[in-house]
Amino acid sequence: MTDTREIEAAIYDRLSRVIDPELGRSVTDLGMIAAINAVPSTEPSDANPAYDVTVHVELTVEGCPLSQTITNQINGAVASYPDAALTPHIEVSSMSRDKLEDLVADLKAERKQNPFSKPGVKTRIFAIASGKGGVGKSSVTANLAATFAALGYDTAAIDADIYGFSLPRLFGVHTQPTNLNGMLMPVTAWGVKLISIGMFAGADRAILWRGPRLQRSLEQFLSDVWWGQPDVLLLDLAPGTGDMAISVAQALPNAELVVVTTPQPSASDIAVRSGLVALQVPMKVRGVVENMSYYEHKGERLEIFGAGGGQRVSDQLTEALGYEVPLMAQLPLIPEVRETGEAGRPAVLDKDGALRTDGIGGTFRSLAERLMETPAANH
Repeated sequence: MTDTREIEAAIYDRLSRVIDPELGRSVTDLGMIAAINAVPSTEPSDANPAYDVTVHVELTVEGCPLSQTITNQINGAVASYPDAALTPHIEVSSMSRDKLEDLVADLKAERKQNPFSKPGVKTRIFAIASGKGGVGKSSVTANLAATFAALGYDTAAIDADIYGFSLPRLFGVHTQPTNLNGMLMPVTAWGVKLISIGMFAGADRAILWRGPRLQRSLEQFLSDVWWGQPDVLLLDLAPGTGDMAISVAQALPNAELVVVTTPQPSASDIAVRSGLVALQVPMKVRGVVENMSYYEHKGERLEIFGAGGGQRVSDQLTEALGYEVPLMAQLPLIPEVRETGEAGRPAVLDKDGALRTDGIGGTFRSLAERLMETPAANH
């Protein structure tokens, strides 16, 4: 008969491959497995395993929203062991205050402030900017983030438009981030990890912040939120070239700027200015996206807002910056983008959360793939 300690050690090894979906670390590394007990079954037979297994799990916080997900994964890992009961016993509690404080202290020490500015970080960072409001910058950010997530990238998004935050609405988020003893867990919606000032109490009031406080809010979003190691981070910037754009450039010098405009000159001329920020800060401009390029009616493309704005921005930035700033996408004017966005689902996704293969889904897929083609270091 196999020694119970060998079974417990083998099950612990299996549990080391169970990953906490919020923290991105194994439940054993996080100290969430308090104990494993294997005892001989009272009714062993050829049809039933020889041992009953009980796993004592300590969640980071009481009422953890992903407790059922974690429990299911632990059940599966234990049940995969041939000598364990098909349905193991899982006893769930929460960590003591001291244990949680030690865990959070270790995680914060590991991060050591802004994790995205460290050498060797592989996260691609795209700051979505516009010269003026009303050009669909936030809609582009939301649909692009959802596209990256649907393509399998670990995706995060920061709503850096403090005054005009809109990502929570576009993703259908109505909950606050989980506060893990002073460290925030981003809210996940449609596969994207999100943070926004709009998720916090009192965010329905007018926000009257000046430069230093705006910068501090970005620093907190970067350093006080547990992002793990995302493949892609998108920032929805406020329109124009104000304090937040400068703060992003200072905090994330490896960020790549994506300028959103509409076709008409009144928008494209102002959009150029948002790209010219790159002359004064270390960011590179990755490309231009022209939104609301045309409306298709009975097979005919109607250029409701004129034509050529995106190409004008591309040409002027290429000349001014001394490197190619391509026009990467021309997005059609589709009422569905507004309708589904206001309902809390990015238009690129179907109701099951899968990336649509035609129309707007295909357009954003091409944009996402093009953005990832060339590493930031090669610009």
